[in-house]
This record gives sequence, structure tokens and C-alpha cells, in this order.
Amino acid sequence: MRIGFIGIGAMGKPMALNLLKAGHDLYVFDVVAAAVADMVAQGAKACQSPKELAQAAEAIITMLPNSKIVEATLTGETGLLAGGNAGQVIIDMSSVAAGSTRQMAKLAAAKGIGYVDAPVSGGVVGAAAGTLTIMVGGELENVKRVEPILQCMGKKIHHVGGVGAGDAMKAVNNLLLGANMAAVAEALVLGVKSGLDPQMMLEIIKGSSGNSYALEAKTANFILKNQFAAGFAIDLQYKDLELATETAKSLSIPLPMATLAQQIFEMARAKGYGREDISAVIKLWEEMAGVEVRAEENK
Repeated sequence: MRIGFIGIGAMGKPMALNLLKAGHDLYVFDVVAAAVADMVAQGAKACQSPKELAQAAEAIITMLPNSKIVEATLTGETGLLAGGNAGQVIIDMSSVAAGSTRQMAKLAAAKGIGYVDAPVSGGVVGAAAGTLTIMVGGELENVKRVEPILQCMGKKIHHVGGVGAGDAMKAVNNLLLGANMAAVAEALVLGVKSGLDPQMMLEIIKGSSGNSYALEAKTANFILKNQFAAGFAIDLQYKDLELATETAKSLSIPLPMATLAQQIFEMARAKGYGREDISAVIKLWEEMAGVEVRAEENK
């Protein structure tokens, strides 16, 4: 199938490579020329605009940072919708506001173009391995059409409802991730300040009621190793918490835990950690407590 892919970043690149490995003809666009050149070297075809990409592809995937960029990519004289044709389907795999998704879906429908929102979970490792969890919102007919494409990038594909439901589900998931990560960072620093060994704490909590994905994945692979350069960035986690709190405001639902977590990640961004993995939020407590949570060999 001829597939267009827009957004060849940390997550988008390995996802796009998996489509190439599956034998699809891939057309790519990104504002970063080097990212496009790298994909061309892997066998993809470069496009000069979203419009040109839409003219070439049967199905189109967007993997972009926020709602504003998704909207700009779809609309305007050089946007996807300007080059799109009836019968195509757009798969937005960005993590964006459900309301924006529904608005874009209406614009696409006016041209006879299907629209599916399919945000992912699993990080860069899952993107590279093709094992992402994908939360899909859209009409059943469109979801079935794109499922073979999604299976090239993920293992667990869940149709969670109509257009926008995938983005809503992602907001719920990442609210929990953000709150859990902040709690893990706080707890580990308390333990080290109390004289406990961080590796011992990890092993005990993994088999106890305090366990979580944030504890297992982020403690072992990032915090203890003192490696915060790759993974799921604090800036993106902050954005996802913002999506959750904005949605809650529109629904008149208080989210005190999400709001507090958002402020903690805002503090981390203010300290200059925005591009580091979310586990780097632990540095806030380490600096206040005067300790470091690291494996002995990485101190």
C-alpha cells in the first residue's frame, strides 16, 4: 500500500521504518530535512509538502507534537486536505485534544476522507520493536481499513469508540503515568534519604503493592543508570497532562492529582529538564534532599 507519513521524530521514525520493513511504499514529509533524508536513505520517497504527500498516498499517518501542528498540517493551501481525495483515510497517531480531532475529522469527511485517531503507548523502545499499544477512535469501517497498517507498528490495538475516543483514552493513560512518575521520584528519594539502597527498594516494591510501570521501567532503565537523555520527554508528559486538565475543565471535573503532577513537571521544565526523560523529574527531589538515587556503579 502507498502510505504517507508525516512526523519523522523520535517516535515517528521507528514507526515509519516498521512500515517499510512490512513492504509498504512509504512517502514522507517533515520540517526537519535531515530526518527526511535519513528515511529516503532507508527506501522512502520524499515529499515537499503535506499536499504533495496526500496526492501520492492511499492512507496517511500523522505523528506530530500537538493539536496546533496537526491542524496546520491538514489545512491551508499546502495541507493534506488540499491534496486529499475521497476514499483516503487519515490516521492521526499524535497525542492531541479530542475536540481538535473531531473538528479535523469533520473537515476530512467533507471531502469524503476517513479519519481515525490512534495515539500510542510504549515509548521509543516499543516503537522500534513494533509492539506499541494503540488506542483507536473512529467509525468501525475506517478502523477495519487501517488495522493492517496499525499491526505493522503495534501489538495491542484497541478500538475504544468514535472519533476522539483514542485521544481521550491516551489522556487518561498519561495522566496516570505522570502522577505515578512523580510519586515514584518522591518515594525513592525519601528512601535513599532514609538510608535505603535504591536497588533493594526497586526489587521489593516490584513484588509489592506500590509497583507500577513508572517504577519498573523508569527506575531500572533510567534513574539507577543515571541516563536521562532518551525516552519519553518531560515536555511531552507536561503536554499530555495539560490535555487532561483542559478536558476536565470543559467537563467541569476537578483533577487535583493531575494538576499537581502538571505543576511538578512544570518545575522540571523550568530547571531545564524538558527534553530529558520523565524520570529526570527525580532530580527536583534529589536537589532538595541532597541525595542521588543511583546504582552504586553509576554514582
